Amino acid sequence: MTGDTTRSDIEPTVEVNLDVHVAHSARMYDFYLGGTTNFAPDREAAAHALAVFPWARSAARANRAFMHRSTRALAEAGIRQFLDIGTGIPTSPNLHEIAQRIAPQSRVVYADNDPIVLTHAQHLLHSAPEGRTAYVHADVREPESVLSAARELLDFSRPIALSLNAILHFVPDTAATGAHRLVEAFKAELPPGSALVVSHATQDFAPEDIARVEQVYANAGTPVQARTREEFARLFSGWELLDPGVAATPRWRPDETSAAEPVADAEAACYGAVALRR
Repeated sequence: MTGDTTRSDIEPTVEVNLDVHVAHSARMYDFYLGGTTNFAPDREAAAHALAVFPWARSAARANRAFMHRSTRALAEAGIRQFLDIGTGIPTSPNLHEIAQRIAPQSRVVYADNDPIVLTHAQHLLHSAPEGRTAYVHADVREPESVLSAARELLDFSRPIALSLNAILHFVPDTAATGAHRLVEAFKAELPPGSALVVSHATQDFAPEDIARVEQVYANAGTPVQARTREEFARLFSGWELLDPGVAATPRWRPDETSAAEPVADAEAACYGAVALRR
């Protein structure tokens, strides 16, 4: 697999069937970020969330900023391949734009199972000429399917950064699936030198507020399970956490932008961390 291939791919055969009459978490997140790819049910559900957790917009921005900083740190550390699962509706700068500013030859595979993300995926495919990007319509709860598609672009004998930002709290624990079980399935396929990047909602900073947010999402048809610091840290079991370890998303390697737009831990209500497989 050469590093100078110039191409962008999108899966063309997926039938797009949008149900715009039901709220969707990706479109609610888009609304929090100030986007326009959302509909009345999304805005109504988001309004309910904001009524019980007025900092939802700040939390979304803090999570997005964490993605930017963690991607930048890994690209600067030499990682040139990224697998971003739970991509969400494109919001520039997207992950590949951050990585390719540092290393234009970077390759990025985006994966999401939301049909509306598929309709906007072309925005994710404007790769730098030296690199390559791709989008696959796949579900984080089906690791084999995601990994199989990713192997079409990424070289699994070389380090890969797996990003699971703000997605695992939409995977409640059950006997068959659960966040920890899924993450272990992905980790097992990544070679030494790879990275795991995760952000995840937590009840630790504002338990009553987050309990109410969980109920809002459940009422909208999307179960959410916030997790404690201990539960979050277990996602990285066996891998080496980078400094500063587990932290509220605004506290993970803050930069000048973070200082200009301060967000309290209780407002972010989300942990972030990055770990390496040695």
